Formats: sequence, C-alpha cells, structure tokens
Amino acid sequence: MKKVLPVAAITIALALTACGKKESDSATTSNAAAPAAPSAPYTGKDWTETLAKTPEGGFRMGNPDAPVKLVEYASITCPHCRDFTKNGSGPLKDTYVKTGKVSWEYRNFVLNPLDVVATLVARCQGADTFFPFVEQLYVTQEQWVGKFNSVDEKTLQSVGKLPQQEQFTQLVELSGLKDFFKSRGVTDDRIKACLTDKAALDELLKIRDRGANEDKVDGTPNFLINGERQEGVYDWAGLETKLREKVR
Repeated sequence: MKKVLPVAAITIALALTACGKKESDSATTSNAAAPAAPSAPYTGKDWTETLAKTPEGGFRMGNPDAPVKLVEYASITCPHCRDFTKNGSGPLKDTYVKTGKVSWEYRNFVLNPLDVVATLVARCQGADTFFPFVEQLYVTQEQWVGKFNSVDEKTLQSVGKLPQQEQFTQLVELSGLKDFFKSRGVTDDRIKACLTDKAALDELLKIRDRGANEDKVDGTPNFLINGERQEGVYDWAGLETKLREKVR
C-alpha cells in the first residue's frame, strides 16, 4: 500500500513485518509442487462446511480433529495473501480440507488501519460468512485499496486528527468498503457496531501480537503446520509440498 493513515490509538508496529517474501524464498518454492495425481471423487463428509471460531481468535474450516492442522497468518490488504487465496484456496479446500485430513485456520495479521477496519467488519459477521467475505475482499482488493490510495494527503491528515471511531468510519467511506459490505447484506448500523466493538479490536491486536512474538511471523502470508512455522513458504506451491509430506 502506498499510504498508511496514522491512528495513534492503535498500537501497531508497522515496521515489524511486511506483506510479501524475499526473492530468494520465491525461488525455493515456486517450482516445488508437482501436479497432483488424479484421484477418485471424494464422497464422504464435506468438512469444508464445518466452520468455527478458535480460542486463539482465528476462524477454522474443517475437521477440528484433523491430523494436520494448518494455520495461515494473513492480511486482507496484502497482495501476496490475495494471490495465495486465488491460487490455493480451491485446491486446499477440495483436496485437503474437504476430506477431513487438514483443518485450515485463518488468523488475521493486520498491517495498517485500513486492514483493521476491513477485518473488523468481516470478522464480526461470524464464522459462517468469514471465509466468503475474505475471498471477496481479495477479489476486489485492487478496487478498494486503490480508491483509498487515491485520497489526497490533505484529507488523510484531516481524518488522522479525528477520534479513533470517527477515523474508522471515514476509512470505510473513503475506501468504498462501506458499499462493499452493504452490497453483501451488512447494514449501516451493523457496520457501525463492528467498528465500535472495542473487545473485537483488542482481540485483533492480540492475534497480531501472538503471531509476531510467539509464532515468529515475519511476513504475510505465513503458515504453521501442527504448530511449526513453515520458514520460506509464502505461496501455494511451497505450502502444498509441505502438506503432502504430512498427509497420508
């Protein structure tokens, strides 16, 4: 993102991590996964329909007792996270989560105030709609991030002087996120309630702190498999190689 609107009341050390990956990391993962061998259609229970919020604050899709537990730390404003979802969410769900062999937990790792407001509204609709909202936010990411990046500096400075909740309200307006959510059934009152939920904001920042300090997240997306961070893995090709090593 080109602009970061300062929000003094939110303690987010933006320099701590970054969206993306090193070029050397990209080279090690881009050709790692070979095409999957054809298999018979799965006809058992569809675990992608099992959705829940976890005690750690993430949203999980899949079998809670899956032998392989995948955790993704990601930002809704991150282009690399968008690309992972575009390329990997389909095969991840169809091949690994659906069968109950892998559970997929998405933990929001917010990088900036615009990320915060988009995430707050997406999360407060609950587990049943969280993954669809995230996918649609990625699909339209260039539009609403681009709209925000076109806002002039004078307006941003003016917004930055407002109380926090008023800043949040202005951010969803300036970025077009308000129209995004309203077109998908979220009312004005509901959007306002989401943005003024202090407990939800505190939880969001707690998830980020856990990711940075305990799970050693060094960029987005970052992945953990059964609690072990997958160093140097930032895309679907690299991740699928790791999943194949675990799934039997």
